[in-house]
Amino acid sequence: MAGRVQPQPVVATPPDHAAASSLAPPTSERAASSLATGEALVGLGANLGDAPATLQAALDALAALPGCRVRACSALYRSAPVDADGPDFYNAVAWLDGVPPPEALLAALHAIEHQHGRARPYLNAPRTLDLDLLLHGPLQRSSPALWLPHPRLHLRAFVLRPLLELRPALCVPGLGALADHLPAVAAQRIERLPADGAIGLRV
Repeated sequence: MAGRVQPQPVVATPPDHAAASSLAPPTSERAASSLATGEALVGLGANLGDAPATLQAALDALAALPGCRVRACSALYRSAPVDADGPDFYNAVAWLDGVPPPEALLAALHAIEHQHGRARPYLNAPRTLDLDLLLHGPLQRSSPALWLPHPRLHLRAFVLRPLLELRPALCVPGLGALADHLPAVAAQRIERLPADGAIGLRV
């Protein structure tokens, strides 16, 4: 098809730093069933180029947003594309606080994607970087530009698995306990990569 780009294989070149996956705050905070105002959960994904290095750079960019702090990041996962083209994805979820309002945060995520060459030549094309605003505190939105909670977060193992690693008891308006949705995505191929210093994300 004219205009389609040919996906390139993921190059799994490990970052040159020790892995620091699942750097979560104390258990009491992880066990909370709701996300506090000013906190957000962001999904990170990529399946073109050196995906692990790109995700690390994106995490660093999130930490550099004014007033924003990365509370924790999940382990790195490798997953089969779901409703998308190309090679396997690398995925993670970051837990942020001190975030700007949701519209401003979404704009910042799009700017970071653009800095890393994100292109949208056709629907569900392979991507150098994909940043999804999954949750922004307890807020709910339903507009063409922004839908909160993310409308498909409970349908994707590559979102649920790393998210629940950070917040295992999280409940979401309209969805209830996210852990209850794991059986529905059990058939989706996903692998948690070992946090052994070879491949991982550093907060």
